[in-house]
Amino acid sequence: MDIDPIPDIDNPYTLFKQWYAEAEACPNTMDHTAMTVSTVDEQGQPHSRILLLKNIEDNGFTFFTNSNSHKAAQIRNSHKIALCFFWETIYKQIRINGTASMITPEESDAYFASRARESQIGAWASLQSEELDNEDTLFQRYVDLDEKFAGQEVPRPEHWNGYRVAPSTIEFWLGREHRLHARTLYSLTATGGWTKKGLYP
Repeated sequence: MDIDPIPDIDNPYTLFKQWYAEAEACPNTMDHTAMTVSTVDEQGQPHSRILLLKNIEDNGFTFFTNSNSHKAAQIRNSHKIALCFFWETIYKQIRINGTASMITPEESDAYFASRARESQIGAWASLQSEELDNEDTLFQRYVDLDEKFAGQEVPRPEHWNGYRVAPSTIEFWLGREHRLHARTLYSLTATGGWTKKGLYP
């Protein structure tokens, strides 16, 4: 039986970037940045939604959102968070558990400035997670804000920020035939290094 192993790499960020690039290069991958983000509310109820990963660094994984949203409120209540990437096109999955914290305003400013103008205005137009009476209201807010910022740069709303997830564990899953999948779990140590071990599928 041919066995396709998970590469024996000590640093999980290195392996993450390899798989991430592989998913990006696959022509059938719809969006390699898409990930399930799970947070927990005050009652302990998990909430999941799809967001886009915007940055990978050696200290975490960054996404952006409205800080008035439900997910941001849940992060303030409990910084515990989980990310999950699944790329069916390459049959690989990565699960990340850790804590989320807001990045600096300067970092958020820099990324916001790189966005398309239409997306910048959209960030102002959406009162994320609040009740919407009808979609015409949202579209009219967009039109009004487009006129307000005509001929000038669109500033970042104070409520639009980046969050960096600092992982405590990163698990790599490689799909194989006969449900003989490969799993490698990396765990962060007290000294900032990583240990790794294999898991049964």
